Amino acid sequence: MTRTHSLTRPGTPTVLGPAPGTTEDAGTYTATGGYGTATGAAELLELIATAGLRGRGGAGYPTAAKLRAVRDAGHQAGARPVVVANGEEGEPGSVKDRWLLRARPHLVLDGLARAAQITGADRGYVYLSDPTAGDRVRRALAERAPGLPVEVVETPHTYVAGEETAVVRRINGGPALPTAKPPRPHERGVGDAPTLVANVETLARIALIAARPDQRHRTARTTLVTLAGGAAEPLLAEVPYGQTLRSLAAAQGDAEPSGALMGGLFGGLIGPGRLGLVLDPDALAAAGTALGCGALRFLAPDECPVALASAALTHLAAESARQCGVCVAGTGAIREAVGALTTGTAAPDLADRLNRWSTSLPGRGACGLLDAAAGTAGSLLRAFPHLVRSHLDAPCPACAASAGGLTVAVPLVAGPAVPHQRTAPRSR
Repeated sequence: MTRTHSLTRPGTPTVLGPAPGTTEDAGTYTATGGYGTATGAAELLELIATAGLRGRGGAGYPTAAKLRAVRDAGHQAGARPVVVANGEEGEPGSVKDRWLLRARPHLVLDGLARAAQITGADRGYVYLSDPTAGDRVRRALAERAPGLPVEVVETPHTYVAGEETAVVRRINGGPALPTAKPPRPHERGVGDAPTLVANVETLARIALIAARPDQRHRTARTTLVTLAGGAAEPLLAEVPYGQTLRSLAAAQGDAEPSGALMGGLFGGLIGPGRLGLVLDPDALAAAGTALGCGALRFLAPDECPVALASAALTHLAAESARQCGVCVAGTGAIREAVGALTTGTAAPDLADRLNRWSTSLPGRGACGLLDAAAGTAGSLLRAFPHLVRSHLDAPCPACAASAGGLTVAVPLVAGPAVPHQRTAPRSR
């Protein structure tokens, strides 16, 4: 079972909210300041900019810059933009977005409406694959409309379905597969209109900044993380930047992990000597890793990182959109090479090949899946070179015994007791 817990300072507005185990209804949300109108669009955009809020979908792009780009593209094209709440988290180790849509749909819808006001959008979408989350969002829309037409669009769950061009393609009636860039969605997206594709946690934090401008810096420097691995149960936690990775492992229940898989499958592996790194996008990037979507998978002391890397690469290869030949071939080759390490059947030149692929393949696919595979291989070589060498000589007992689990369950959220009345637009 996955737990929830806040590590924030008293008085900090939280995305987890006061009752994370129950879906928040419209009355409760409005009674605590939700859907307020005191903060205007221009003022809110400036507050977001000065707070330094970054996107929580993985790339960490400055939110204010993204909002301005969509607004300005709409002005230049003479078209009304579209806003999309992206709740399709493809990372198997992340649960925050599905939890948010299940537990606090009004917080997300409030943020979506604020983003629409800033960009000048006249319609919005909530994009997801989780049926329970879809049900909670439709119920919330039936309770209280957020001020613009909003449609729920469901998609089959895949690793690449949440990539922003895949989101646009699916809403436009096609498959949830990435497309070549440019154009990017902010230039031409849903129905060819400038489109904001924003992660649901990003939108939730926009709503919190609108409700508590005085706490905007704390809101922007606090984030949801999914902590898993080791012997402890997974934990969805809300934490301020500056916490060490070691302290997060302790909060989950792991006394001293032997490393971690960072940022879902995008930040790569780190060894035990780097658990003193602090949770901060810039600090982690400078150290050669990434916060990504906030999913951290800790290694138990007796767990082999080669087996964990192999499980990650097997997942990525299976989830390839199979649109780019270089991705199909590259992820497959990396998967086979690291898989051979786990069985002690790797060729002597394996480390050289992995190193070459880790530097030559990133940036060559239509999305980030190939980058994640290449980054995982490169990080294994950097963080655990001695283990790579030892796996060339003989099969590893720890690899043979590894279950290789990557998936985390969403924390339980009890639904509201009110009858369900579907008055919102039906999903496509």
